[in-house]
Amino acid sequence: MRTRNWLAIAVMGISVAAVLPAHHSFTAEFDEKKPVKLVGKVTEMKWSNPHSWIYIDVETNGKKVNWALETGAANALIRRGWKKGDLPSGTALTVEGWQARNGSPTANVGSVTFSDGKRLFAGSSKEGAITK
Repeated sequence: MRTRNWLAIAVMGISVAAVLPAHHSFTAEFDEKKPVKLVGKVTEMKWSNPHSWIYIDVETNGKKVNWALETGAANALIRRGWKKGDLPSGTALTVEGWQARNGSPTANVGSVTFSDGKRLFAGSSKEGAITK
């Protein structure tokens, strides 16, 4: 019994140690003073943990830029009403969030609004962000 308990504790410790370095705080990567509102079309949706990612093409002044948009984890999105079939390529979206500190076309998402007005919250890691 002692060996089994020790093994369970070791496995949990290794699991936590593997996830912690991969995760980051909102302020380490994103700037709350740089809100963005993007209108574009989905090119890809990656359902993953600890964050899922939406990629959209945004056209500005005739130039298309592919934005990488960080959301909450896959299971957090599902709890907020998202379905895996919600974002096929070509889906038009308006995304509100905060741009990356490094100025790249990367943002942390607060909410996503579809062309029919349906709005889903993305489980942003920003403190105080609306998540429901």
